[in-house]
Amino acid sequence: MKQIQDLSFMKLWNISFGFFGVQIAYALQSANISRIFSTLGADPHNLSYFWILPPLAGIIVQPIVGAMSDRTWTRFGRRIPYLFVGALIAVCVMCLLPNAGSLGLTVSSAMIFGLISLMFLDTSINMAMQPFKMMVGDMVNEKQKGLAYSIQSFLCNAGSLAGYLFPFIFAAIGISNIAPKGVIPDSVIYSFYIGAIILILCVIYTAVKVKEIPPKEYAEYHGITENEKNDKSNMFKLLVKAPKVFWTVGLVQFFCWAAFMFMWTYTNGTIAANVFDTPVVQSIVDGVSVLRLDTQSVQYQSAGDWVGILFAVQAIGSVLWAPIVPLFKNTKLAYALSLVLGGVGFISIFFIHNQYALFFSFILIGFAWAAMLALPFTILTNALKGGHMGTYLGLFNGTICIPQIVAASLGGTILNMFSVSGKIAPEVNMLVLAGIFLIIGAVCVLIVKEKKIAIS
Repeated sequence: MKQIQDLSFMKLWNISFGFFGVQIAYALQSANISRIFSTLGADPHNLSYFWILPPLAGIIVQPIVGAMSDRTWTRFGRRIPYLFVGALIAVCVMCLLPNAGSLGLTVSSAMIFGLISLMFLDTSINMAMQPFKMMVGDMVNEKQKGLAYSIQSFLCNAGSLAGYLFPFIFAAIGISNIAPKGVIPDSVIYSFYIGAIILILCVIYTAVKVKEIPPKEYAEYHGITENEKNDKSNMFKLLVKAPKVFWTVGLVQFFCWAAFMFMWTYTNGTIAANVFDTPVVQSIVDGVSVLRLDTQSVQYQSAGDWVGILFAVQAIGSVLWAPIVPLFKNTKLAYALSLVLGGVGFISIFFIHNQYALFFSFILIGFAWAAMLALPFTILTNALKGGHMGTYLGLFNGTICIPQIVAASLGGTILNMFSVSGKIAPEVNMLVLAGIFLIIGAVCVLIVKEKKIAIS
C-alpha cells in the first residue's frame, strides 16, 4: 500500500480553512438560538425542545452526505461539492432566521418560521461541516492526522470566537441591542448577515486551494482492493462491522455532547438571572401564574451579549489548549484531563456571580471543547480503512447528535424537577449537571482502546 506523503503546514491549513467560516455560522446559531426564541416568547422550560431539530437533522444528513460522497467523483472533487451546496443553503437561511420576528407574523407563526429556518440552517451547516473532517481522513497520513485535526480545532475555535463576539461588537458601535416585543435586535440580525458573507468566502477559498486525491490514487493510498471498491454494504451493515473504538469513543461522546447541549440551551437564562439581575415579569400559562425573566429588558439583552463574550472566552481557552493536547504522549490522559477540567468549569458557574470571574469557568470549558473537537476523530480515523471513511464519519456523527436529542428532549423535564413554585426556573442547575456529565465522560475514556501508530 502506498503511503500518503507528509503535507506542508500550508496544505493542511488550506484543507480546513473553510471550517473557519462554517464555525462562525455554528457559533451564531449556538449562542443566539435560545436568545432568539426567548425573545419571540418561548417559556424557559420549553427552550430545550427548540434544540431537538438541529441534531435530528444532523443524524439524518451526515451519514447520507458521507455515503454519497464516498461514491462521488467530479472535477471539483468528492467532498467539496457537498461542502459548497451546504454552505450556499446556510447563507440563505442565515439571512432569514433572525428576521423571524420582523415579518408581521403572530407569535406562534414566528416560532414555526424560526423552527423551520433553524432546521434548514443546522442541516446545511452539518452538510458543510462534515466534508472537512472527511478530507483530513482522505488526504492526511496517520502521522499527521493529530496535527491536521488540531489545525481544524484551532480554525473552529477562531471562527467561534468571531461568531460569538459579533453581537457584542455591533452593540458596542451603536447598533441597537433592544427591539420591540417579539423582534430580534439589529445587533443579532447584522451578526448573521456578516457571518453569512464570511462563510461563503471561506468555503470558496478552500474549494479553490484544495485538490482532492483522484479515485485511483485514493484506492492505492488507502489499500482499497477491487472487491472493496465494489462493496455495496449499506450503512446498517457497516455499523455492525464498525471497530470497537467507534462504540467506546461514542460512549464518551454521549456525555460530552449532552453537557454542551445544556450549555447552549441554559447559559443565557443563567447569566441573565445570576449575574445581570434581570427583572422578573409575571405571566399566565395554561391558567397558572408563572414568573419569567423579562426578555425585553436591557439587562436580558445585555446578558445575551455577555453570553457571546463568555462563549468567545471558551473559544480562546480551546485555542490555547489545542496546541497543548498533541504534546501529551498519552492521548487518553489528554482526553480525560481535558474533560475533567471542563466539568470543573461548568460546576463553578453555580458559585460565581461576577461577570468577569466567569472567564475562569469558560476557559476551563474551552479545554474540554478543544479535546472534543480533535481527539475522537483522530482516534477513530486511525482505526478505519479508507473505503468507507465518509460513511463511518457520517455515522459517527450520531454520537454527537443522539446525545443532543436526548438532552433536548429531557431538558425541560429535568428543569421542572429543579423548579420551585413562585420562583424563576433555576437554569444554573442544568449547567452543574453538564459538569457532572463531562466528569462521567472522562471516566469512560478509560475503556477506549486506541490503535497505536508507528511513526517512522
